[in-house]
Amino acid sequence: MLLDLDTELQSISDQAALWRRDIHRYPELGFEEERTSKLVAHQLEASGIEVQSGIARTGVVGTLRRGESDKVIALRADMDALELEERNTFDHRSAHPGKMHACGHDGHTAMLLGAATRLAKTRRFNGTVHFIFQPAEEGRGGAKRMIEEGLFERFPCDAVYGMHNYPGVPVGHFGIRAGPMMASIDALDIEIHGNGGHGAMPHLTVDPILAASQVVNALQSVVSRNVNPIHPAVLSITHVHAGAPTYNVIPESTVLKGCIRSLHPSARETVLDRIEGLVHPLCASFGASASVKLTSLFPVLVNHEAHVERAAAAARAVVGEDAVCTDRAPIMGSEDFAFMLEHKEGAYILIGNGDREGDCMVHNPGYDFNDQAIPYGIAYWCQLVEDYLS
Repeated sequence: MLLDLDTELQSISDQAALWRRDIHRYPELGFEEERTSKLVAHQLEASGIEVQSGIARTGVVGTLRRGESDKVIALRADMDALELEERNTFDHRSAHPGKMHACGHDGHTAMLLGAATRLAKTRRFNGTVHFIFQPAEEGRGGAKRMIEEGLFERFPCDAVYGMHNYPGVPVGHFGIRAGPMMASIDALDIEIHGNGGHGAMPHLTVDPILAASQVVNALQSVVSRNVNPIHPAVLSITHVHAGAPTYNVIPESTVLKGCIRSLHPSARETVLDRIEGLVHPLCASFGASASVKLTSLFPVLVNHEAHVERAAAAARAVVGEDAVCTDRAPIMGSEDFAFMLEHKEGAYILIGNGDREGDCMVHNPGYDFNDQAIPYGIAYWCQLVEDYLS
């Protein structure tokens, strides 16, 4: 759906696109977002918004008050980039080798900054808005650290809302659902210990690569044969490393890394328990031993029903009924905004990043946030605030 842009929204969206491209060109990893947080703080202050910096090292919170109401809403955007080499060739491509904004956090930051700028001008609300610019969403626990450092004690709120772009969904469309929307994630580290030796004399060794191959194969049975089919779960081995790049040496050990994602507590518990039950006896059967480390990263992201209705109503007011899906299928990806929703009621919505031919999913070296989505994101945030603090 095309958005009816007034002159002010068009101007702010154009400026936000410039911020977005600047942030994209200078990506920063989690807890290293020094330049990005300074840009955010500067623009908030330029709009007359109170600013607190240095929360969870590089996090920024802007606060805007109007009227006498004691109602408070918080809006959150993430700022960090990924460790990924960008392959795009446009002018705003990454200037930092090995780092890029491959998940759209540059767009999320720009849209929330644009919304803060617009709300500071229009002030069509009664209450308080906290604009949370979070560091380190990409697996480094920025949301959890902000909470541990007193985010919701220092900036108390009645509800907190988040938003993420989604490629494959047309620009001007939104998707949301009540209940579990994004999966939990646990990191898996396995080290298999054998007895290295000459590749020509394998009978004198305990081959950790052979054992690791069987472990990888066996782990694929956990979800398909142990988890209730109506409770989605994913187990993926994403990294294998063994020995030096030679042709004639059987190594001492093999390292496997992976992740477990689930939308239901019982599925998660089943997978975690089964890993331990498979790895140790299987390695022992080859004469090897293993160490297994499981690290919980993010919980399931659970949207609260009443706030899903509020978010959907705001989106409908911007783009119309037909462009808002309130029964969006859950996503097996994970998001640390889940920590915030464990502490405060709220909701997390997806905004379309475009469905053009050749577009790619996030975490791809050819990804780029679609600037055409910016005015929709700004308009949604402003509508949500004005509705909530009416």
